[in-house]
Amino acid sequence: MSATGQPALAEAKRLVVKIGSALLVDEASGALRQDWLNALADDLAVQKDRGAEVIVVSSGSIALGRRHLGLTRKAVRLEEQQAAAATGQIRLAHAYQSALGRHDITVAQILLTLADTEQRRRHLNARNTLNTLLRLGAVPVINENDTVATTEIRFGDNDRLAARVAAMMNADALVLLSDIDGLYSADPKLDSSARFIPLVATITGQIEAMAGRAPVGYSSGGMVTKLQAARIAVAGGCRMVIADGRRKHPLAALADGARCTWFLAGVEPLTARKRWIAGSLKPTGRLVVDAGALRALQSGRSLLPAGVTAVEGLFERGDAVVVLGTDGVEVARGLCAYSAREARLILGHKSSEIEARLGYRGREELIHRDDLVLM
Repeated sequence: MSATGQPALAEAKRLVVKIGSALLVDEASGALRQDWLNALADDLAVQKDRGAEVIVVSSGSIALGRRHLGLTRKAVRLEEQQAAAATGQIRLAHAYQSALGRHDITVAQILLTLADTEQRRRHLNARNTLNTLLRLGAVPVINENDTVATTEIRFGDNDRLAARVAAMMNADALVLLSDIDGLYSADPKLDSSARFIPLVATITGQIEAMAGRAPVGYSSGGMVTKLQAARIAVAGGCRMVIADGRRKHPLAALADGARCTWFLAGVEPLTARKRWIAGSLKPTGRLVVDAGALRALQSGRSLLPAGVTAVEGLFERGDAVVVLGTDGVEVARGLCAYSAREARLILGHKSSEIEARLGYRGREELIHRDDLVLM
């Protein structure tokens, strides 16, 4: 915590940063603000240098693509927005590659929709890919797959997607860089007496009533969607901050104590995820483990196929399963990394034998410890 009682950015080991179109693209010309992006890349490099893992969720593909397709009028049809996204996404990815490449940082482009974070198997695939990229030192740059996700263009924005990603990835902090420095009791552009809110411990109805309308222009968000994002993030154990991104080096300013609004989470990210596994998912199968595997689970280790003696039920990769001891008593629940058919082929075998048994090299664990909760 900082001297003001707010969380410190330096406390975050895994950080998600969301950038809005209004910051990245000049509304008048439709051109990329390259100097601003370079300054942001400098900030991201500082975060990585201190040991943090960084994920970027970036808007801007539609705004960039409109200029190159000659779509200069304010109101464009849905299919034109999708065409602009397809054109602009190439330029957006190249812009991040150039900016972060100055620091020898590898960029990976990921296109997601909200559905990719909600459906368990797609959720697991996205999570595994992102975890691998982070482990290899890359910075994933995520954008909505606007060319196919029409609902997201009409009603959504990257604030909520960033919050879903933060919760999915057990991030410690989500930074929403905006054209405002935080939450006010009313729209400060319309009400000069609006009171600044530096810290939100609980998102109440009174807090939600403070949200105004989305700003005019390229941005499709506004305070309403930022508060929706805050609800998603804190429920996943991730604290969130709304900060002014209009200045250069916005993360450096935030780290130095610039005015902002923090939303606190009541639990740690991994705790929130395990609560979700334990209480929100209906198990579709069962795994029986031997005494050695049970001792390993109780000491905080993952479940390996060598310790499994039986597989019951029909389930697919990513489904929730119950883990039973030799006496038939439930000892844990978790998300299985293999289908029931695959689990039957590898049960009782060493992890080094998985490839020979299945014909491909999968995960070493049937259930990773981060996807498992003891009962």
